[in-house]
Amino acid sequence: MPTPANTKRPADRILRAGALPVAATVLTATVALYIALVAFGNITDFDSNQQYVRHVLAMDTTFKDDDLMWRAVESTALQDAAYVGIIVWETLAALVLLTATVLWARALRRPAEVRRARRAGTVGLLMILVLFGAGFIGIGGEWFAMWQSEDWNGLDAATRVVTLAGLVLVVTHLPSAETPADGPRESRS
Repeated sequence: MPTPANTKRPADRILRAGALPVAATVLTATVALYIALVAFGNITDFDSNQQYVRHVLAMDTTFKDDDLMWRAVESTALQDAAYVGIIVWETLAALVLLTATVLWARALRRPAEVRRARRAGTVGLLMILVLFGAGFIGIGGEWFAMWQSEDWNGLDAATRVVTLAGLVLVVTHLPSAETPADGPRESRS
């Protein structure tokens, strides 16, 4: 028996949503899962990355250049406060990205929701870019000379995360016939 052209099956609505919203949903979920696992790992195995942050901030495995060592933070209280701040930021980013994932999933059925999903995803992805780009690559890598350390150098990992988050941010902002760059407009009637 043929189905009516105006069928309301969820699978049909999702298929009509187009590939870009599906890609945005999956990619946002991927980054959300990643950062949620990072935050969970830092909370449940606090000591491992606490040592990483302490060594980077103390600059105790760098070249010991007198022109740079004045930047070192040797107070364990400040080091630990920075680490707790990182964990809080990661946790908040995970929550924002999980929310964005739910919004993207809703947008697959209701294209009018794309703008909300895109906004939430943008906030979460920018949080990741700030943490890993400005925080780990900029401040850790350059200010605290993490690039000089053979043992406590997280630049490659941070670069991978920045690349992934940046790619997902671009994909979520690509326009399509179904969803222009700023999402479908609601009628003002």
